[in-house]
Amino acid sequence: MTIEKDLKPIFVAGATGYIGARLVPRLLAAGYHVRALARAPKKLSNRPWAQHPKLEIVKGDVLDKAALREALRHCRAAYYLVHSMNPDVGDFASTDRDAARNMAEAAAEEQLQQIVYLSGLGDEQSKLSHHLQSRTEVGTILSQGSVPVTILRAAMIIGSGSASFEILRYLVDRLPVMVTPRWIDTPCQPIGVRNVLHYLVGCIQNSKTIGATFDIGQPEVTSYRELMEIYAEEAGLPRRWVFPVPVLTPRLSSYWIHLVTPVPASIARPLAEGLSNPVICLENRIVELLPQELFDSRKAIRLALDRVKQHQVETSWTDSGEINPAEWSVPGDPSWAGGSFYDDSRRIILEARPEEIWPAVSSIGGEMGYYYANWLWRVRGLMDRFCGGVGLCRGRRSPTELYPGDTIDFWRVIAVQKPDYLMLSAEMKLPGEAVLSFQLKELDNGHTELQQIARFLPRGLLGLLYWYAVVPFHHYVFNGMLQGIAKASEKPVIRGVERFKP
Repeated sequence: MTIEKDLKPIFVAGATGYIGARLVPRLLAAGYHVRALARAPKKLSNRPWAQHPKLEIVKGDVLDKAALREALRHCRAAYYLVHSMNPDVGDFASTDRDAARNMAEAAAEEQLQQIVYLSGLGDEQSKLSHHLQSRTEVGTILSQGSVPVTILRAAMIIGSGSASFEILRYLVDRLPVMVTPRWIDTPCQPIGVRNVLHYLVGCIQNSKTIGATFDIGQPEVTSYRELMEIYAEEAGLPRRWVFPVPVLTPRLSSYWIHLVTPVPASIARPLAEGLSNPVICLENRIVELLPQELFDSRKAIRLALDRVKQHQVETSWTDSGEINPAEWSVPGDPSWAGGSFYDDSRRIILEARPEEIWPAVSSIGGEMGYYYANWLWRVRGLMDRFCGGVGLCRGRRSPTELYPGDTIDFWRVIAVQKPDYLMLSAEMKLPGEAVLSFQLKELDNGHTELQQIARFLPRGLLGLLYWYAVVPFHHYVFNGMLQGIAKASEKPVIRGVERFKP
């Protein structure tokens, strides 16, 4: 039975995540009022659909039950798309249990009609990985509440920007010969991200899904080895040689993934552990309830590759990172507000308007590079990667668009105001905190002053030593970067690069 739309909002917890940020615009397109919960609302503020009249963005955290209940007020149904992927940050399973209890209790108190939860696929009778155990436990906790829960259990999601797909893409792209763990031949039933979104939207439209659990996946059972072979064919690569060995544990595999792909070991490890479990659909009732064209692995990979090649990656696994506010870096704060910081401020004046320079500024990083001494940036990225950091591997979601929360190599976008301002926070391994900002100030006579400001808040003696060790490189790297931006904008330089005090 189809459920008619009403004016009560549909609540989305995890709206800034990989699935959540794709689900929200599809719910809006289907005519629903949507209330999106985000710990950092500005991550959503610049999205193309952020100003939709039926969208309400609220700040909140599922660990704050009072705020969660307030956010759920007057909602009809809720999507719960929250789950930790980082086992190195506290007890993630305990945190997820607390969050799930809050959701179940708050939903009951606000008398919601339905909760929809996207879980992991795996045989509960076998020994599941810690990650899959936690996913299953969250579903159990949600179901113990009085609000009926619809659970969709999915294995690997194939889509541009998903962590699983990025691991597959980089491994096959970069390694003609691969030594892999034994799980390379584990049976699995992945699913395309478009199919997942269709099921998610459909669950609040069909009353027969309420209170039920469904396995979702492509029709055919495959293996990770076959996925690698299909990817190589679709990407036009020569055949990849895969050699499974028994000594590669999930921990060792995660370190290898960390070095070869953009996905850090902290995220790769729970994924690698989960790959050792057979993940196949034990039933397919949802196929009849919510019919659609289910993509096989080849079509799902082809669609994801097309999105990557066309630079149209809607969301990425990197979107889940937090935005560091870096209040200490704001000019005007007293020096004792977080400690003394150091800055390197330079500027150049061009015969151009801000909007004519902005494309060069906003394209920094990724394939474009940093306009000068890119080899030094690559060396810094390699050093960071071997120290356990993110390095330069993450690149950019889009070569031209930027939203708060986006990643640019080992930077994260804190703020972006087109065509005037861009602020980046460093996520490389550092003995302190660092930000890099660009500000375009329009002057008289059609001129623009482009300011580039690097600020560093050292942590202890090591932080001080680090700053003074890199200062000699700033003259070349930062001057070259400003000159490179000026050259890329193809506008005359009125006054060359100079230091200044902000």
